[in-house]
Amino acid sequence: SNLIIRPICLSIYQIYLSIYLSTCLSVYLSVYLSIYLSIYLSIYLSVYLSVYLSIYLSICPPSFFVFFSTAFLSIFFSIISAQHFSSSILKLTLVLYSLTGAHLF
Repeated sequence: SNLIIRPICLSIYQIYLSIYLSTCLSVYLSVYLSIYLSIYLSIYLSVYLSVYLSIYLSICPPSFFVFFSTAFLSIFFSIISAQHFSSSILKLTLVLYSLTGAHLF
């Protein structure tokens, strides 16, 4: 009798543990990744693009820069939105950079 109940309890426990871990990990990872990626990418994009834009503006002519920045932003935004990591902060950052790049010249 004990030999029959023990595997049943073990399998029920394994099912419960797998469901619990999968739901907790999926919720935790989705929330953590969305918050972390939105904050990290917005800070990284603001710092990196400001330094990169200042260096690139001093080297390249303005017409080529406008073309390159528009192409870069559209490609980057399509990659981000295709991977479902497009948060409102990231969209706002990209829109602000595209507007700033368009109004520089």
